[in-house]
Amino acid sequence: MAADNGERSGLLVDWGGVLTTNLFQSFQDFCVRGGIEPQKLRESFGANPEFRELLIALEKGELGEEVFEARLAPLLGVEPTGLIDELFAGVHADEAMLEAVRLARAAGVRTGLISNSWGVHRYPHELFDELFDGIVISGNEGMRKPSQRMYELGAERAGVETHACVYVDDLPFNLTPAEGLGMATIHHTRAEQTIPELERLLGVSLSGALQE
Repeated sequence: MAADNGERSGLLVDWGGVLTTNLFQSFQDFCVRGGIEPQKLRESFGANPEFRELLIALEKGELGEEVFEARLAPLLGVEPTGLIDELFAGVHADEAMLEAVRLARAAGVRTGLISNSWGVHRYPHELFDELFDGIVISGNEGMRKPSQRMYELGAERAGVETHACVYVDDLPFNLTPAEGLGMATIHHTRAEQTIPELERLLGVSLSGALQE
């Protein structure tokens, strides 16, 4: 993380797990509801090559949601219909983080979204005009994080140089390419920690976000 204070003029953020509640908690809740051992799903994410290939293809928009669900379901021993929606059933907007982005943009910070997608229609597109100057969603681009081009494109579309950006993600390995481009990075775990760090790096007041 950069040690500069108030010198950044761009804010690029992930969606799921940053502007929403924790994705992995939702996945765990799905396992509890379905009587699935949570370790089974965690192992699929981390160690199952077949699952990784399916996920990468989905995030890049190379695989349709129904095909993904049909192929993932047998790995988990569940029914395929509506599987993605069930996995994401516990994911909700993080209003404090959304408000922080709004406040930063209102203060003159250029803002952008850089998100790996599980299908592109679940995003609240109606909010995008008020939140972001630029948008990069993997399923629309045919590439995914941690490809460095995702971050470059995010800065370009937001209208700011990469070295002037702060990038926020809930997955540490997605921060590394941003750091390589000179971005300051924040590993997001909760709004109460991220927002003060954004205030420091961007030099703007976002205190109203935590009062929502």
